[in-house]
Amino acid sequence: MLFVIVLQRISELIIARSNEKKLKSQGGIEYGQEHYPYMVFMHAAFLLSLICEIVLLHRTISPLWIFFIPVIFFSQAIRYWAIASLGTRWNTKIILMPEEQVVISGPYQYFRHPNYLAVTAEILFFPLLFQAYGTAILFTILNVMMLSVRIPAEERALKAHTNYQSAFRLQSKSEPE
Repeated sequence: MLFVIVLQRISELIIARSNEKKLKSQGGIEYGQEHYPYMVFMHAAFLLSLICEIVLLHRTISPLWIFFIPVIFFSQAIRYWAIASLGTRWNTKIILMPEEQVVISGPYQYFRHPNYLAVTAEILFFPLLFQAYGTAILFTILNVMMLSVRIPAEERALKAHTNYQSAFRLQSKSEPE
């Protein structure tokens, strides 16, 4: 299971790098460079911490696995639905095409940052699945701190360079109250 998680992250970085090249070759502009290295470090440290806690402290699968597995699979479904919905726009970096229309389909029709919700669930529930409580607590806190920087940076860029505000205002007005 851990091997699958690591392969998943590596494949996502490959996809992100490919999308970054495409976006930048078409005039995409990167935002939030200041916090990005810290985010990468946090995610790498998360995987390392998870592996070390499991191996060094001889953690096993939780007896509550029956509850954790569906949450993990649901978070993965949201994550890949978000990635598929964004297509070549998806990236681990904030790269925008100025004046482009934002995506409001897929999971984005229900909430604005579905990928971050999925990542938050993963950071909490992968460690809980293996009874790696130290990793679960520490990285859930660090992730909240990271997202408190990341989401506002992304929101500022989207508001300044896309139809973000009008797209979500229109969407919310069309929803029943």
